[in-house]
Amino acid sequence: MRRILKYYKPFTLLLIAAVVLLFIQANADLALPDYMADIVNIGVQQSGVESPLPEAARQSTFEHAGIFMSAEEEADVLANYMLVDADSPDYEDYLEEYPALADEAVYILQEVDEETRANLENILSHPLLITYGIEQLAENPDQAEMLFPDGGFDLSMLPAGMDIFNALGMMPESQKTQISTALDERFEAMGGENAIRMAAARAVLGEYEALGMDTAAIQRGYILRVGGAMLLIALVSAAATITVGLLGARIAAGVARDLRRSLYEHVMRFSGAEFSRFSTASLITRSTNDITQIQRVTTMLVRLLFFAPIIGVGAILRALDKSQSMWWIIALAVAVLLGMIATIFSVAVPKFKLVQKLIDRLNLIARENLIGMMVVRAFGREKQEEERFDAANQDLTDTNLFISRVFVIVMPFMMLILNGASMLIIWVGAHEVAQAQMQVGDMMAFMQYAMQVVFAFMMLSMLFIMFPRADVAANRIADVLETDITILDPEEPKHFPESFQPSVEFRDVSSRYPKAESDVLCNISFRAEAGQTVGIMGTTGSGKSTVVDLIPRFFDVAQGQVLVSGIDVRHLPLSELRDVIGYVPQTSNLFTGTVESNLFFADDEADEETLRQALVNAQAEDFVLSDPDELQAVVSQGGINFSGGQKQRLTIARALVKKAPIYIFDDSFSMLDYKTDARLRHALRKELSGSTIFIVSQRVATIKNADQILVLDEGRLIGKGKHKDLMDTCDVYREIALSQLKQEALA
Repeated sequence: MRRILKYYKPFTLLLIAAVVLLFIQANADLALPDYMADIVNIGVQQSGVESPLPEAARQSTFEHAGIFMSAEEEADVLANYMLVDADSPDYEDYLEEYPALADEAVYILQEVDEETRANLENILSHPLLITYGIEQLAENPDQAEMLFPDGGFDLSMLPAGMDIFNALGMMPESQKTQISTALDERFEAMGGENAIRMAAARAVLGEYEALGMDTAAIQRGYILRVGGAMLLIALVSAAATITVGLLGARIAAGVARDLRRSLYEHVMRFSGAEFSRFSTASLITRSTNDITQIQRVTTMLVRLLFFAPIIGVGAILRALDKSQSMWWIIALAVAVLLGMIATIFSVAVPKFKLVQKLIDRLNLIARENLIGMMVVRAFGREKQEEERFDAANQDLTDTNLFISRVFVIVMPFMMLILNGASMLIIWVGAHEVAQAQMQVGDMMAFMQYAMQVVFAFMMLSMLFIMFPRADVAANRIADVLETDITILDPEEPKHFPESFQPSVEFRDVSSRYPKAESDVLCNISFRAEAGQTVGIMGTTGSGKSTVVDLIPRFFDVAQGQVLVSGIDVRHLPLSELRDVIGYVPQTSNLFTGTVESNLFFADDEADEETLRQALVNAQAEDFVLSDPDELQAVVSQGGINFSGGQKQRLTIARALVKKAPIYIFDDSFSMLDYKTDARLRHALRKELSGSTIFIVSQRVATIKNADQILVLDEGRLIGKGKHKDLMDTCDVYREIALSQLKQEALA
């Protein structure tokens, strides 16, 4: 993937936006377990009482708690509370909220800042808890031994009818301190500061009940408030998730689009040298299947690559904040998960690489058989080709099944890890809850955080498993994109002179195919003057097509020069060079569309008269202009709705539309009957009288009247001249001619 990272740069802003949204989503998801813990701990267990600092308390409660406070602490507390009694101006309003106000005065907490609130909580939590404990002790004397096992406080020693708090008030300070210390030690043994805070909140709840407050409304209000916040956070998370999904899809689709476009544009500039490195089937696979793999993984990368680490690290930190004693459960789950990922990674990656090669092979066989279907049928090879396709298909299927079998165990194994971790957390957490070292809500939150950690690693594992295949695909695409183009515009181009002459000259030209050990052309020299017709003939594989391919620079010479109008073609811009050449290839390539759209390939601004005249000159009017649709006649894929000769005439007509000064006909008359061939050549001589024409042909009759005939054999120019001269001087030409024409036609 590193080799194609530059294609992600245009989407940097979208990627940044996605990361920001993922950060928001991760924080929202991480906040939810905390809110859930608050609902359980405070909303359920503490009936909605959030703080050990009471919003209101009876005067007697504060007097009793004052026994266990210093004078300075008591003064700080009373300074922040307002005493309300029957003489207070707002008595009636407060009476409705605190019915116990009818029996005794009530202290109401004033508005205080956070620092003051925290200070008051530290001062009041222990005295209120002790007061609440002693009240419970007064109601249940049997619990005295549980609270004071050393017998330090014996209710039976109190005089009959004497209030326990009056007795405490009359005790010496040392004895009060002893009782307070004994109770603190009992609370500390029950679970430390958290347990004390929780117990103090319950004491506040008891005070609210004594005040006659609607504690059910307090609980309901707290749960609704926290639940509403959870719902809002969940909606934010959902919105972020949807938006990130849209951004990820847009980035992935955009990268895929840019890669396809770049790949197509790059391949369109390939010369024969580059095409020799990649098969057509492989290029098709790379531009479709491989890019699809990258698109799919890019979506996962945007969604998971940043989210999983954020949620994983955040969940670990928050889980440890809930309980540091159970960290080993998360570590164990992650270690087992990483071991599984490493094993799967080592098994799956080689198979992913193999899959892409097998897809290439399958496409190659399918393409060969579709193109060569008539040949397959003519030789009765249908069964053998089906077997060849089935073998390739079975290899691909077996490999994909192997990968699927590996992945089948992934999800069950991950769920086993997940459920095992949950069981351990419940087992260990239950003991801590029983010992008051952890609250139930915190244990539930820890479990959720542990699940988030495991899920984060699960998401990363899926990404790591899918990434190798995309990486293989990316490297295959990069191999094409990084292939150097050998046929390029010159850095300092020359241009045709205003007095352009369509002359072509080869000066001691040699050429060879890429990685070939010998030249396909050796020391070819000739000159075609403006307006001349040059015929090229030779034995099979002698290099005829290579000669004409050098003129438009489909290949470059190994040595020597090819000059057009006196300028080396390597010094000309490709567009300028090819603009003066009308080219008709050996294979008649037609494109899906209409006859008109195919003719427009040569000149999309040509008028209808030009198109019609080109069809007439190419001898194509009999099957095109006679068709009811004429120029709008449909051309099927590859022109299969036309015969071979009709396709050749259409490709010739396409070239004639260009009205170029130089024409190359590379064996373009091979499928024409002699009569049509003769009419076509006659029309060309009349229509292209001022153009330089190159005709590659195996037919002597086609090139017999050329101004100059070149005869090639094994890459060498062995004959050059007119027909009559070559009959006397070139044995190869004479043999070809005698094999085709009657003796009297050779005069």
